[in-house]
Amino acid sequence: MPQKFTPQEQVGEKMEKQESGRKRQGDFLRLLRYSALRVIALFLAVVVGVYLMILIANMGGYVDEIRRAEIAFNVAQQVRGSPEFADLPEERRREIMDSMIETEERRLGLDQPFILRSVYYLRDALTLDLGRSENLTSDAGSRQVRHIILERLPPTLFLFLTAQIITFFAGLFIALTLSRQYGSKLDKIMVALAPTSAAPSWFYGIFLILIFAALLGVLPFGRMVAAPPPDDTLQYALSVIRHLILPVAAIVLGALFLSVYQWRTYFLIYSMEDYVEMAKAKGLSGRKIERRYILRPTLPPIITSFMLGIITVWMGQIVLETVFNWPGLGRLLFQAIGLYDTPVIIGIIVIFAYLLALTVFVLDFIYAMVDPRVKVGGEGGQST
Repeated sequence: MPQKFTPQEQVGEKMEKQESGRKRQGDFLRLLRYSALRVIALFLAVVVGVYLMILIANMGGYVDEIRRAEIAFNVAQQVRGSPEFADLPEERRREIMDSMIETEERRLGLDQPFILRSVYYLRDALTLDLGRSENLTSDAGSRQVRHIILERLPPTLFLFLTAQIITFFAGLFIALTLSRQYGSKLDKIMVALAPTSAAPSWFYGIFLILIFAALLGVLPFGRMVAAPPPDDTLQYALSVIRHLILPVAAIVLGALFLSVYQWRTYFLIYSMEDYVEMAKAKGLSGRKIERRYILRPTLPPIITSFMLGIITVWMGQIVLETVFNWPGLGRLLFQAIGLYDTPVIIGIIVIFAYLLALTVFVLDFIYAMVDPRVKVGGEGGQST
């Protein structure tokens, strides 16, 4: 027979549901408030960083003087070398040159104070509305800075996210295995290899190219896909994977051993806690103890160190992508610096700033998910 509730019980159940609904709504609102505050704080940090970069890139306005000198030189060459102005008096030619210089400076905004223009630069940089590149073009032939940068962003994300996912899961598995075999030969070997992570990933990349591309000839020297690219979709994907092996291996080698050493230490520290000994005394299996009492409390510091490591990797990708001729943002930045292409340089640094801010933002929420002691959107909008 169906269970019957008294009127008092029905009222109590209804009030309990309403209270639960209000609590969920309150938690959701706190989460939104916290997210909004974090986004605003990170955006302000990006704004300050980008503005300082603009000031540095323009050397406090000194670059404008260089550009004015270049404009004057180009206009003088154009006027003096043109037969159209050859018969004119020197004063008339000077007037024409001054007019052309003034028009070009007005077109570039050089007639305005640098402080005012730096604010315009900041606005354009944050929206990637940086106009046309001075020397570079996209593969599709566009000279718009936004198109050039967005064309190179997916290869960079694909390369580094693949490498970081492999590093995280491989490092976690190896570190957990070594914590069970503390003092073994394998443990001592991995501890001895930890200092090798001091070398940057591009350093390993050079040796990998020498061994597997130059000597053995089993893998390509660089690029993202074979030239010319295969027409078949499957063959294209296989070519990308083949070209991906060496740069991913270089990134993994540059970070894996130190990560394993750090995470192994975390596992060893937490395995000596009193509650772990209590769980062993209760007769729980080793796997269950590792999963519940060792792995779970060590995930927050592990994820924190891993995400901060990603930030470091972003900053070191310029040389790595150049070594492997990988068509990403790092290699584009190297080319832009060599060609003094200021709009592209500023645009790439803005993308890096957004990526770093996004990494920190994601870290906050992952940290709260794996550590129940952290309250996202708690009192005052702070995580505790």
